[in-house]
Amino acid sequence: MSASVMEADARAAGLGLFEKWLSVWVGGAILAGILLGNMAPAMFAALASIEYASVNLVVAVLIWAMIFPMMVAVDFSAVRHVGDKPKGLIITLAVNWLIKPFSMAALGVLFFQFVFARFLQPSDAQQYIAGLILLGAAPCTAMVFVWSQLTKGDPAYTLVQVAVNDLVMIVAFAPIVALLLGVTDIVVPWNTLLLSVALYVVVPLAAGAWVRRRLLATHGGDEGAVSAFTGRLKPLSILGLLLTVLLLFGFQAQTILSRPLLIALIATPIVIQSYGIFFIAYGAAKAWKVPYAVAAPCALIGTSNFFELAVAVAIGLFGLGSGAALATVVGVLVEVPVMLSLVAIANRTRGSFAAG
Repeated sequence: MSASVMEADARAAGLGLFEKWLSVWVGGAILAGILLGNMAPAMFAALASIEYASVNLVVAVLIWAMIFPMMVAVDFSAVRHVGDKPKGLIITLAVNWLIKPFSMAALGVLFFQFVFARFLQPSDAQQYIAGLILLGAAPCTAMVFVWSQLTKGDPAYTLVQVAVNDLVMIVAFAPIVALLLGVTDIVVPWNTLLLSVALYVVVPLAAGAWVRRRLLATHGGDEGAVSAFTGRLKPLSILGLLLTVLLLFGFQAQTILSRPLLIALIATPIVIQSYGIFFIAYGAAKAWKVPYAVAAPCALIGTSNFFELAVAVAIGLFGLGSGAALATVVGVLVEVPVMLSLVAIANRTRGSFAAG
């Protein structure tokens, strides 16, 4: 998608400077991480050593800074409107929780145990499969608001689907990941997995809900107070995202530069999964005569990943230098350009959907 088209779409959707040039900022953070990781490997090794109970504290703080403002913006009272647009939500839930995790695991096994087997050590292949499983089991939470705005999606529906998916994630992420990792013969450290879910899903959601309730209570129920609060935190969120990306690519910088073919191998099933999931959901929405403003965010939430959670859990379960962590980092590398291309596809096919 060209920069001019993206800027026009963003301007029409009322997005800020960061969202308009999202691919530029993230691309810059990726390049800076790779450059610094190769220039100052000792610094990144020191940052990698700052951990407690298998959780890297630096990454944890940055991820919290990144996702907390979005958690405050999620209105869980919107769940009472879950029946207003049931078709889109049914498609979202079916794709996100009954198809996506299992198709991602299947693609991982297909490519790393068969198609690419001659290029990889079996133990490394298992790690890459584990990373893909973590990506597949974590549908997008925060960035889906950006993708929805870029496609002029229904903001009320987007809010409902995010709230419902976050609630499902609390109870479904750990069991699905444990099931699929077990299928691939990887020992699952349940304590670390549950700690990660609590730290990166349950606690931020609960904290965001509490702050939201306090803001509404002290401002007479005015939603503008919530918007003003999240607006003040937005620079912190942006900084958290960019520094997280920089760190992740800094930790893996030497592997990325020394083994570019490996990055391409890992990216292959991720790209296939992304386009496949989008067209499954988007096609189902069209066949079921779902309006475009619901169909677009309905398809994009499953296509995009909650990579913050996937990366954090991969680091906690397998370590910063693991193949699983590398696979989730490649997911970050792939996500922005793939999602922008899908936004462009959605915008160009708007006319083929029901209007309202």
